[in-house]
Amino acid sequence: MLRFLQIRDFAIVDALDLDLADGFTCITGETGAGKSILVGALGLLCGERADSSSIRSGADRAELSAEFALPPDHLARAWLCAAELDDSGCCLLRRVIARNGRSRAWINGTVVTLQQLAELGELLVEIHGQNEHIRLVRSDEQFRLLDGSGDHDAELQRLDDCFRGWQALSNERQALMDEQPLDAGERNLLQYQVEELANEMLPAGQFTELEAEHRMLARGGDILETLEAARHTLEADPAGASPSLHRAAERLERHASLDRDIEAAAGLLREAVINCDEALNSIQAALARLDLSPERIGQLERELGRQHDLARKHRVEPEQLQEVLDRLQARLQRAGSLEQRLDEIDRELSASLRRYREAAAALHQRRAERASNLSSGVTALMQELGMAGGRFEFEVRHDPDQVPSARGSDRLDLRVSANAGIPPGPLRKVASGGELSRISLAIKVASRTGGAVTQVFDEVDAGIGGDTANAVGALLRSLAAGRQALCVTHLAQVAVFADQQVQVLKTTDDETTRVRTNLLAESERVDEIARMLGGRLSAQSRAHASELLATASTQH
Repeated sequence: MLRFLQIRDFAIVDALDLDLADGFTCITGETGAGKSILVGALGLLCGERADSSSIRSGADRAELSAEFALPPDHLARAWLCAAELDDSGCCLLRRVIARNGRSRAWINGTVVTLQQLAELGELLVEIHGQNEHIRLVRSDEQFRLLDGSGDHDAELQRLDDCFRGWQALSNERQALMDEQPLDAGERNLLQYQVEELANEMLPAGQFTELEAEHRMLARGGDILETLEAARHTLEADPAGASPSLHRAAERLERHASLDRDIEAAAGLLREAVINCDEALNSIQAALARLDLSPERIGQLERELGRQHDLARKHRVEPEQLQEVLDRLQARLQRAGSLEQRLDEIDRELSASLRRYREAAAALHQRRAERASNLSSGVTALMQELGMAGGRFEFEVRHDPDQVPSARGSDRLDLRVSANAGIPPGPLRKVASGGELSRISLAIKVASRTGGAVTQVFDEVDAGIGGDTANAVGALLRSLAAGRQALCVTHLAQVAVFADQQVQVLKTTDDETTRVRTNLLAESERVDEIARMLGGRLSAQSRAHASELLATASTQH
């Protein structure tokens, strides 16, 4: 439930703090006092788009905050937990709109995106304006209305499971059909390519090794000369580096015990001797491996040339031939099982479609039952709302041949007649704006849809009066039972049914306009109701207001 609303520098409001309670709250005040500003602020806090024009003149930014208390089992609480934004059942929303048009949003102190704010807002607040009926002509809203107010969750879940199973098989079949089957010629060519690569392609890494050997042999003469020169330098007796170092180390070692620097020099020379010996061994090993015969060079050129030919044929680098082979083998394997898998999928699709049709038919039965009850309930409420003889029909038509969808195989149609003797017709064509608002309210009360913890009605009672206004007030109070409903209204007959009444006042001086709210005590409500009845306060208007309040209190 909405517990607190704070507004700073928004529209014509400089600073406003409003505490709210459960049940039915009416927001009243003179025309233009700023009542709908409260609704607009709530809308922005629930993710609606904003621009800098909503900032109060002279201010740099507008700041809006709202605090909600959430039942433990509510969807909004689950959403917060899933988003790791839960704060023990408290939900604090904040939004700042800057003069440059940018805005930032917070949920329980954490910065969030506008999309996240809107997702949570749908679970917290549902705002109904004078054009609420426009949503009812949309197919998605009709399905939400019917399925959200019915007791057929099990049937909906079964349909969803069946549809997802059918859809997965359909997608797999389409993917297989997109991969064209191979004819005999294509299969033979693919088989030849696989065998050619398997027989002639070098193992992974060997191509790189052969390329390195070929580069080395291409410079074989220079390498051989270099190796021989290095070997001669190291071992030529007696002037070779290794024998000379060895003799020098032996002579130094005779005097190593006399001086630590001599000892260090002798050790370093011994290490140099060891390194020279190891270098000589490596040179001799390289010389032993070096094969400069024309036969070896020719063999390398033939092997490498064959790899390059294979790579050009498949338009890849030689190092990628293994990937080509893997891809061709997989294609050949899929081609062999394609027809078999298609036959299997066709059988599975037939069974899956049968299960879907059964689930859709079962859901249709439950929907039809719910639609009938809803039609009766709305029709009964229309009689109370000044539409005597009016009828509401929620038609559910089943099409067993319809292409499967997540909604099932039903088509929905809302038809209404606001007057006796007139056959029901399309909702948007046969009722006036005021009638549509009342019909929407009747649907809301009869269906009890909307999981939002707070329902907000912005002048949905426009264009009505008398006993009809009394009925609207009673219905709104009924709708608020066990939850919270806020209604911006100009009708005293509606306001008297409120559990609490908030008066919005606007004051203007030569420089500024300010808006404030006043939670009315019972005695103050009498004056506000009297003002709403006739504008001027008098003993007679106060007596009439007291009578209306007393009468409304007995109609629980």
